[in-house]
Amino acid sequence: MRALFPGSFDPVTQGHQDVLRRASLLFDEVVVCVMFNANKTGRLPVTERLQRLRTAAAGLSNVTVDSHTGGLLVDYCRRAGIDVVVRGVRGLADLDYEMPMARMNHELAGVETLFLAADPGLAHISSTLVTATRHQGRMPKGDPSGQGQGVPTGAGGAAADLADLGLTT
Repeated sequence: MRALFPGSFDPVTQGHQDVLRRASLLFDEVVVCVMFNANKTGRLPVTERLQRLRTAAAGLSNVTVDSHTGGLLVDYCRRAGIDVVVRGVRGLADLDYEMPMARMNHELAGVETLFLAADPGLAHISSTLVTATRHQGRMPKGDPSGQGQGVPTGAGGAAADLADLGLTT
């Protein structure tokens, strides 16, 4: 069975990587897909996000990386023959946001949604918070890698993201 793990991935975080790894153990194939979200302003170009997802998915032989910028998620699912969407949830706020979309995806196309609870050690990480702390040029304590807490190794560190934002370290 094939599954879709959609998101803006702006930037990719360790939480995304964890959900992707766990989904890859549950499904024959997982397509991780950068989706266009009209409610979000992209900070990184889609091509950069795709490259970072490829890096984060390294070693997961049943994962492919794609993008979809036109139409609904269910349109992509129909075209790709995918019946299950995987979503990571950090808490009730995420679930409250995701449930109406899951219901609509099921109503429109029979697409089911599988919610994976975030690893408690990663549940506080979001792309928005990672970007905000990097924008201020700050790294969490205990992060000698310089990657920035929440960013998978090799998936674009703090310096790379600051440069992407037109800032320097």
